[in-house]
Amino acid sequence: MTTKKKKTAAPDFSKYIRWFWMFFSGAILSVGLIFLAASWGWLGEMPDHTQLENLKSNLATEIISSDGQTLGKFYFNDNRTPVGFDDLPQHLVDALIATEDARFRNHSGVDARGTLRAAVFLGGRGGASTISQQLAKLFFTKKASGNIVKRMIQKVKEWVIATRLERQYTKEEIIVQYFNKYDFLNNADGIRSAARIYFGKEPKELSLKESAMLVGMFKNSALYNPLRNPIGVKNRRNVVLGQMYKYEYITEAVKDSLQETELDVKYTPESHREGLATYFREYLRSFMKDWAEKEENRKPDGSKYNINSDGLKVYTTIDSRMQKYAEEAVQQHMPRLQAEFFHQNTPKRNPTAPFLELTRGAIDTLMRNSMRQSERWRHMKYDLKKSDKEIKESFQKPTKMTVFEWKDGVASEVDTVMKPWDSMRYYKSFLRTGMMSMDPHTGHVKAWVGGMNYRHFQYDMVKQGKRQIGSTFKPLVYTAAIDQLHYSPCDEFPDTPYCIEKMKHGNMEEWCPRNSGGEDDYGGTRTLQNALANSVNTITARLIDKVGPQPVVDLARKLGIESDMLATPAIALGTADISVYEMVGAYSTFANKGVYTKPVMVTTIEDKNGTVLYQFKPETRDVLSEETAYVTVKLMEGVTQYGSGARLRGKGRDAYRVDYREVVTGYPYEFENPIAGKTGTTQNQSDGWFMGMVPNLVTGVWVGAEDRAAHFKDITYGQGAAMALPIWGLYMKSCYADETLNVSKEEFEEPEELSIEVDCSKIKKEATIEDELEEETPDLDFG
Repeated sequence: MTTKKKKTAAPDFSKYIRWFWMFFSGAILSVGLIFLAASWGWLGEMPDHTQLENLKSNLATEIISSDGQTLGKFYFNDNRTPVGFDDLPQHLVDALIATEDARFRNHSGVDARGTLRAAVFLGGRGGASTISQQLAKLFFTKKASGNIVKRMIQKVKEWVIATRLERQYTKEEIIVQYFNKYDFLNNADGIRSAARIYFGKEPKELSLKESAMLVGMFKNSALYNPLRNPIGVKNRRNVVLGQMYKYEYITEAVKDSLQETELDVKYTPESHREGLATYFREYLRSFMKDWAEKEENRKPDGSKYNINSDGLKVYTTIDSRMQKYAEEAVQQHMPRLQAEFFHQNTPKRNPTAPFLELTRGAIDTLMRNSMRQSERWRHMKYDLKKSDKEIKESFQKPTKMTVFEWKDGVASEVDTVMKPWDSMRYYKSFLRTGMMSMDPHTGHVKAWVGGMNYRHFQYDMVKQGKRQIGSTFKPLVYTAAIDQLHYSPCDEFPDTPYCIEKMKHGNMEEWCPRNSGGEDDYGGTRTLQNALANSVNTITARLIDKVGPQPVVDLARKLGIESDMLATPAIALGTADISVYEMVGAYSTFANKGVYTKPVMVTTIEDKNGTVLYQFKPETRDVLSEETAYVTVKLMEGVTQYGSGARLRGKGRDAYRVDYREVVTGYPYEFENPIAGKTGTTQNQSDGWFMGMVPNLVTGVWVGAEDRAAHFKDITYGQGAAMALPIWGLYMKSCYADETLNVSKEEFEEPEELSIEVDCSKIKKEATIEDELEEETPDLDFG
């Protein structure tokens, strides 16, 4: 009998299937609840609609030149200036999408395929973070947590924010926000700063390989830092180019050729102490702080604007081309002049270098005063709370430091070990300079050079510093005489010693100025034009005796000079300490037909949205008649035709000497156009000045040391024509070479009504004819 086999029962997987679906549904539900909890803010604070609508970044204040160039920025930590999508080259956008988020155009903030791939392969085949998620992280995740659970919560919040950003902004807006927000290191916050700092150009001008390098830095800018890891950055750039080829943004030939090239980084740091117009920018910082403090300049909510983070745009009158030419002129002349100064102050030639005519006791007093005024003293005294004894001892301890030097005619730095006391004396041996250039008609300041190197010489010698002005003040005395007494440049005066007696014009003692040439520098007569051209002191003394010191001081005040001036006869020879800024404003009145225009540095201030917050209003006043101003200009033309400024034309006595002096001063300049000007040299050759004018540009230059006791030993180099005039000449040659600037070579415009004779050659000719007639006509005796 056969036995029936039992049928084996089929395995029952239904419960496992149920469990799977229950687990899967639970997981989906849990994920959904997690995202819902995140969106409700249960997992931590979430940005509201207003915050998403107004993504906030610290934005630097941008300083813009009159020709549209960025001169610099004000910022604390974020050197960021936003750009629009149209300012980005297409290949930069393509590089970002190909490398960071290939499906950017097709998702709504979260890439499902990428997320699944990352989960399955645990990130081995790339991450899943989209551009929108990275943007959310940049704005709303202060710091990525090292804790896995906390980091996952942060990720969830970033996913939720990313989807909201996608609803709030267009794809283009998300891309440009990402470029603007990212920190590319080395003060390169945002794509505009990165393009300028690493390649010296605007984003729109970036080449394909440059764009690829910057996009490569998005992976980790700390790791892929072009300054520290150029090989790694090049490899990363090549990965970006490979991704662009993969997604058909570029051809294989383009990829291969660019991958062989170097990075070609042109590092152009942007800091407060580097770049163009550093001294002007520091003046502007003070101007902006004062502006922001005023009640009428507050934000709509009543708070103050922060010049370091509110993204203001400050439009200035500085022309970046003229500023560049001015700084180049300083850099060209000053090392040559400094070399001669060092030559004269070797220990053998001058044991008390750089000081002359001071006893060792006087030098010690000067140095001790400088020590107490130094930043080192202030820091140790008030910040570190050190005693005076400790501070003094620290000045005698050798210290590692970086100091300034002229090396092969270029401003450089050298690391050394030096006592702070010795470093003070070392820096006092350097000649300084200040220079300002201005359009006399508009008052717009075109160039501002407050010194040679802002990193090492931070005291601004345009507006902050004031020095004795010497003979550059004399034209104001002549102007007062022309205005009051109707003098002509052709009027003649005795060239003899002259004294103003005691107790007259506020004189406590008799005042008898001497000419620079000594006793041999007298005789005959001189016209006013000749006297000013040769800076004759005695004739200037005669003039101030006739008009009085107080009217001259009053005139100076009307011309914008606010510095202290004593109304005594000595003011005629320039004893007052006045700034370059004030002198340029005063001289501009002559070129502007007698109308004083206050110097203007800022034309407009806008907020980050382009709303105008400030618009300058010209400040002008009538000071002189058009005739008086013109006659003064003609007087000063004589200075550059045959006087102390004739070197500008290659006519001075030193102009064609082929010796070391020509190397130092750069003569001749061979200008042929009308130039009005005046040199100035102070007592002991401590200060050298030159004020020069053409019809649409007035420029003033000062050169001297920090202390008046440091100076050239004689007038060969210690005069305005050798110290300051060369900077003016070099600057103007560059300005004329750039025809886009339209700097005038024309004559100064003559007024319609001119009753004062300015052509002295015509008078001489008429006088000669009269003499001849007198010789031919017999005397008549009418009995």
